Amino acid sequence: WDLKFGCSLEEITMSIDDEAKWLEWVTKQFESIAGEEKEIDLEGFKTALKVKESFFAERFFALFDSDGSGTIGLEELFKALNLLIHGDETDKLRFLFQVYDVDAYSIGHRTKNQITFQANASLRFAVSSACSGSIDPDELRTVLKSCLKESAISLPEEKLDDLTQALFESADKDNSGSITFEELREELERFPEVMENLTISAANWLKPPAAERKSHTPRYLTPAYWHNNRSKLLFMGGYVGLNALLFALAALRHTALGGWVMVAKGCGQCLNFNCTFIVVLMLRRCLTWLRATWVAKVFPLEQNVVFHQLVGYVVAALSVVHTGAHVVNFGDQDHPLLWEYLFTTRPGIGWIHGSASLTGIALQLLICVMLACSTTFVRKSGHFEVFYWTHLSYISIWALLVLHGPHFWKWFLVPGLLFSLEKIFGLAASRMGGLHIVEVNLLPSKVTHLVIKRPQFFQYQAGDYVYLNIPEIAKYEWHPFTISSAPEQQDTIWLHIRSLGQWTNRLYEYFRWPERLIRKPPQLTRNPSKLRYHKWTQVPAKPSENHRLCNIKCYIDGPYGTPTRRIFTSEHAVLVGAGIGITPFASILQSIMYRMRKENQPSWCESLKDDELKLRKVDFIWINRDQKSFEWFVSLLTQLEMDQAEEEPEGRFLDMHMYMTSALSKNDMKAIGLQMALDLLAKKEKKDSITGLQTRTQPGRPDWSKVVIAEENKGKVQVFFCGSPALAKVVKAHCEQFNFRFFKENF
Repeated sequence: WDLKFGCSLEEITMSIDDEAKWLEWVTKQFESIAGEEKEIDLEGFKTALKVKESFFAERFFALFDSDGSGTIGLEELFKALNLLIHGDETDKLRFLFQVYDVDAYSIGHRTKNQITFQANASLRFAVSSACSGSIDPDELRTVLKSCLKESAISLPEEKLDDLTQALFESADKDNSGSITFEELREELERFPEVMENLTISAANWLKPPAAERKSHTPRYLTPAYWHNNRSKLLFMGGYVGLNALLFALAALRHTALGGWVMVAKGCGQCLNFNCTFIVVLMLRRCLTWLRATWVAKVFPLEQNVVFHQLVGYVVAALSVVHTGAHVVNFGDQDHPLLWEYLFTTRPGIGWIHGSASLTGIALQLLICVMLACSTTFVRKSGHFEVFYWTHLSYISIWALLVLHGPHFWKWFLVPGLLFSLEKIFGLAASRMGGLHIVEVNLLPSKVTHLVIKRPQFFQYQAGDYVYLNIPEIAKYEWHPFTISSAPEQQDTIWLHIRSLGQWTNRLYEYFRWPERLIRKPPQLTRNPSKLRYHKWTQVPAKPSENHRLCNIKCYIDGPYGTPTRRIFTSEHAVLVGAGIGITPFASILQSIMYRMRKENQPSWCESLKDDELKLRKVDFIWINRDQKSFEWFVSLLTQLEMDQAEEEPEGRFLDMHMYMTSALSKNDMKAIGLQMALDLLAKKEKKDSITGLQTRTQPGRPDWSKVVIAEENKGKVQVFFCGSPALAKVVKAHCEQFNFRFFKENF
């Protein structure tokens, strides 16, 4: 299978209605900046363009300022934009050429090569002296340097010189020492995708954000959604049906007591089931074991966290209705008083000393607090500890449920026993072996790479995760992280932790300062928290800035399985990692590398066949915001490329696709030259200038809606994703269109 991301001309060309809306948007933007003077100066133009580098703003401004007044009026703006939209290919190429021809003119100094605008029928650019200007190496270097800044790419001066030389030598066909307009046209024609984007609209850099077009048919009602989520939907149907049955049976047994009692009893029976089922969904060790059985093919085990959250909302809703029904039912009674009914044991309601009302109110409060503190806003806004500690109130909730309802203990007996055994076993296993963090690497974008001594009997599979506890950071807190090292790596375990919350930030800051590594004699202090810095062991006398050797005690609970365990039983796996979401796939890719070396086979596919695995092809897609994030695993990816360097492109087992979202794409005039130069230099040096890999880093985001998959008989495609929930929804929706199975990491 070959992944290609392309665009069709008819899909991108603006319709008449879209163009009218766009021009209306431009007018409003202009008027909001221009004010009463109806003129916009250079600084206002920069604000409108939202450019990072003033070079392009100055070049565009000079082109638009046809009368050389130093300001642009609305009429001048519309003339220029109409030319850029309706002009032919030559018009737009000349515009691009004048942008690159730096010394042709400057603001306040107009030369004979100045572009003028003609409002004639053809709406064409007219360049005096038949566009006699040219682009020399220094001008090209200046442009490329500005392009790098616009795309937030940092390269050494030597690399910038190489990019300039590569593009200049390719474009200067006659070796005259300068690039003419015709030579630029000929060079651009070598890059069809650049020419296509340029001819679509040279004014692309000034377009408003595209409005999202929603389908008339909701996604959940499409055949593709039902086809790709059959097990999940069947499970949901069974869950809803069982709740309805339990409610009906309990309600029918109390028909003589009235409607509100029937509602209360029905909800109570459903609560007995749901407050127990929510425990079953978090039996991580049992679920990990079940993933290796036939149960994984029938039930959506990978959705256990999603179902756990859903059942939590159901419990909250049922508890409100259950409580409300009892309060309404109180109005039909003559005794006792409401406050006595709610806050005392005098009415004698409940099977243990009439405590049903008191325990019910306590349960309602605890459930509401737990629900509020479990929201995405709390968990993802740097307050994970609030979620963590309030979630521990489940112990109090279970105890109160046993006191509140006479039958709950029967439902809870087996799941509660399994849950207790899992906790006891996990606690015992985590305290065995004397685990220590032996090495720490501080990586870009505040990522902490921990190297932990691997316990002797610790067995896991690629993509598994563990719960980590570091007493030096927080004595009682456990946090889940994916293991980024391969199971074949016997001595150590790797964890890559992105700083996103209080605990992860404290972890990064704890290892950040070199002076904490130096062993100092114990000092008396009134602040016990300061003593932790004296527990470090000094290994190197001069530790490097981002590399630390240490001996810090830690505990791990796990391993626990994830949907990525299905990868080796897939035929064609597509791995999509966003940012630090690469960690499970780093483990998997390393495992593949170890398997290949162990078998010592020339072909990746043959190596895996010896292990009786179905995996025949892997496409790895990694999306990062900035350039430095690629440094996290660039050495691993480089090794993977080297190991299959002799394979033919069509026979490769692994294809990698890298995307850098901060970089401007090829359809942006501020990046066309840079992307051409990067392509040329990558072809010349056989490696990418941004990452150093052979795989070329693509600018922008993958256009998932334009993914075209050409079949090469590699088998059924399964997509595995780890990253932000927002991107997961986008990828999943497109997987449904292609009938691909989609699996997402959930913690």
